[in-house]
Amino acid sequence: MSQSDTIPQFSKSKSGDGQSVDLTNLAAFSGGVGIKSAREVAAILLVAVLIVGGCELLLRIYAVPEYVMPLPSSIAVALVTEFHLIAPHLGYTLVELLSGFAIGAVVGLVMAAVVTQFPFVEKIVAPYILVLVTTPMLALVPLLILRFGFGYTPRIIAVALAAGPMVMINAATGFRRVDAGKIALARSYGASTLQIFWKIRAPMALPMILVGLMIGAIFGLLTAVGAEMVGGGFGLGNRLTSYSSMIQMPQFFAVVLLLSVLGILIYVIFFLIGKKWASWEA
Repeated sequence: MSQSDTIPQFSKSKSGDGQSVDLTNLAAFSGGVGIKSAREVAAILLVAVLIVGGCELLLRIYAVPEYVMPLPSSIAVALVTEFHLIAPHLGYTLVELLSGFAIGAVVGLVMAAVVTQFPFVEKIVAPYILVLVTTPMLALVPLLILRFGFGYTPRIIAVALAAGPMVMINAATGFRRVDAGKIALARSYGASTLQIFWKIRAPMALPMILVGLMIGAIFGLLTAVGAEMVGGGFGLGNRLTSYSSMIQMPQFFAVVLLLSVLGILIYVIFFLIGKKWASWEA
C-alpha cells in the first residue's frame, strides 16, 4: 500500500506505519495512551498544585493588584460564590453551541458527501467554502444582529457558519483517503456507488470526521462566546464583558476557567468516541 493510500486511524499504540489521525496528535506532545497508574495521577496533581501554588505565592509576594491578576484562591472563591449567577448564562451558551454545531455539522457532512461523489459540485462551492473558512464569523455578527435581533438566532447562525466548513473539509478529506483496492474489489462484486459510500468510504473516513467535528465544536464555542461579547444580554461572553467593565477580575477569570473546562470536555468527548468507535487499523 502506498503512502497516499494509507487510511487515517485512531491508533491505540505508537507503532505502525499507518498515517495516524489520533486526536491526541492535535496536542503535539500527548501520546494518547491515557493515565495508567496512581503514580501518574499523583504526578499530574503534584504539577497542578505546584503551578497554582506558585502563582498564588508569587502574586502575594509581589503584591500584584487584583484588578491586574487575581489570586487563584480568589478565582476559586468567586467561581463557587457566583456560580448561581453564572450558571444560567452557561446554559444559554450551551444552547447556542449545541444548536449551531448540530446545524453546521449536518450541513458540513452532507456537503462533504456531495462534493466527494460529484467533483463538479466541489469546483462550484469551493470558493464559497474558502471564504467561510478565512472570514472571521464574528465580523458578521453585527450584521446578523441587525437582521435577526439580539436573541439566539444570530449567534446560532454564526456558530453554524464557523463549525460547518471545518466539518466539511475534514470529512471530505476522510471520504477521499480510501484504499482504491477496496473500492475496486467492491465494484467487482457489483456494489453500487451508494453501497460503496456507506460500507467503505464512511467507516474509513470516521477518524477524520471525528477530528472535523471536534475542531468544529471548538471553533463553535469560540464563536458563540465572541458573539455574546458583541451584543446581547446573556451568555458567558456577556458575563466576560460585564465583569471586565466592572473590574471584577476574580469573576472574570472564573468565567474563563469555565470556558476552558468546556473546551477540555469537547476534546475528551471526541477523544473517547474516537477510541471507542474508530480505533481500527488499516
